[in-house]
Amino acid sequence: MNDLHLWLGIGSGIILFIICLTGTVLTFEEEIKSVFSDEILVSPKAETLSIEELTEALASEGEVIRVSINPKDTKPYEFSVKTTPEDRRGSLFFVNQYTGEYAKDVPNALDGFFMTMFKMHRWLLLDISIGRPLVGIATIIFLILSLTGIVLWFPNKKLKKLKWKQLKPGLKIAWHAKWKRINHDLHVTLGFYTAIFLLIMSLTGLFWSFEWYKEAGSAVLGAEVFGARGGGPKIDSKLKKDELEVNFTAILEIIEQELPYKGTTVLQIPKNKKEIYRIRKYHDQDFLQTATDNLIIDRDGVVLSKEIFSEKPLNVQIANSIRAIHLGSIFGWFSKMIYFISCLIATSLPVTGVIIWLNKLKKNSKKKSKKKIIKA
Repeated sequence: MNDLHLWLGIGSGIILFIICLTGTVLTFEEEIKSVFSDEILVSPKAETLSIEELTEALASEGEVIRVSINPKDTKPYEFSVKTTPEDRRGSLFFVNQYTGEYAKDVPNALDGFFMTMFKMHRWLLLDISIGRPLVGIATIIFLILSLTGIVLWFPNKKLKKLKWKQLKPGLKIAWHAKWKRINHDLHVTLGFYTAIFLLIMSLTGLFWSFEWYKEAGSAVLGAEVFGARGGGPKIDSKLKKDELEVNFTAILEIIEQELPYKGTTVLQIPKNKKEIYRIRKYHDQDFLQTATDNLIIDRDGVVLSKEIFSEKPLNVQIANSIRAIHLGSIFGWFSKMIYFISCLIATSLPVTGVIIWLNKLKKNSKKKSKKKIIKA
């Protein structure tokens, strides 16, 4: 077990160092970016303009595909506009919901840096076909290292005979000891404390590396991982020509009735008369910030589908939250801070581990030289 932990760690040390370091940086990407950009706020007024009016104001920029409404009245509406046929996801526009004035989102000064960090984290800046499996293999090794590290942390005795005084040294760092002992404790103790979070990161990270792992994980969970992408099945409106169609204001009222809590609402803008309204509402004001509830509303205001996250089976909730669990964003700042510290420690583990190995090599070489002198 010790040899497996040692040689797998040495063989993958550099790659794991890069993956963990970039993961640490990416944990607070949005928060760091916000420091280098001006926050856009609006002055609240008695009435807001309708979505129809705001959509018309943006029509000259391209095809409006969705709107995001923040529960805070000082936050502008965020519209995604397909400015060109190649602009698949749409460009972001901030729109003052009280005046109709809008401004296109400008690139952040750190966009290039974080994109490089992302590519390094996912593909090591290599071609995707090469980098993705390499990162996947390194992640599997990291998973094995975490498991073997937990086993090696325990004293070499039977569990029944273990006593607290035997476990206690592995739970603290001897700061007043020599630097070799401190380095050893930094590797062993900090590695033990973060092991559970590193296991979670590894198990969830593999969903992006291997298709077989995603399929196997979906089978184990009993729910498709990343299955919510694409907006769900295509549903045409059942509204007949002579029936009355509701406007966006009525749709927003229905959303408030069906989902009566504060949270960011994302509304897909129908392209034509056949399309229906698809709505996602985030629990971003609650502890479980990444949970989303979904509504599908027909053009006459009839609710065709309603999915409440908290009412879904636990396995489905986990499958839908894999990305948030891996990024540490599932509980907002609380979980992000835990992940940041864990990733920072994980970045140090290859370094402290190699130092422990080098110290042992020096110690063994000194023993051999002493033996030669004695024999001579």
